[in-house]
Amino acid sequence: MTTTEINTRVNEFESTVGGVTVRGEAHSLSAWFVLALRLMMGYAFLHSGLDKLLAAEPFSATGYLLNAVPEASPLYGTFQWMGQTPWFADFLAVAVPWGETLIGLALLAGLVTRLAAFFGAFMMLMFYFGNWDVAHGFINGDFAYMLVFLSVAAFGAGRILGLDAVVENYDLGGRTLVETYPRLRYVLG
Repeated sequence: MTTTEINTRVNEFESTVGGVTVRGEAHSLSAWFVLALRLMMGYAFLHSGLDKLLAAEPFSATGYLLNAVPEASPLYGTFQWMGQTPWFADFLAVAVPWGETLIGLALLAGLVTRLAAFFGAFMMLMFYFGNWDVAHGFINGDFAYMLVFLSVAAFGAGRILGLDAVVENYDLGGRTLVETYPRLRYVLG
């Protein structure tokens, strides 16, 4: 059977924010690039997290928070507070390496991808302010990686050869999981 009708809206997308509408059309190879971004960030975060977890010395962010953050950073005082507050420094000693590891695993598996990408973007935002240097402009690698995480979330990269597609379509007596629990769309995909 030959198909003569082409659905031209398959790769089109549109969004309106603040009264401004943007439209785009993705190339058929876009799915591969979105998958590559998800896997790249997953590997990078898994590697970074495991390096911290498996290091000879326990991970501590205190030295970085108190000594490496430039005074020009808009969040300098916040970073100083984090480094000088023992319970928060202890929290970060666990949250950073485990967060990076779990974000990496989630992205590699394509499971709870939007949730993982959100936390990855948040971590990159904090690194952006922690590594503050605008001598060459406001855009640096931390900012770019934050946008990569947000793109992975926006394009539902977990549905591309990922477990999110399986979880979303899990049958609960005639309805899929996301039909039964629509809020799961915010963490899956």
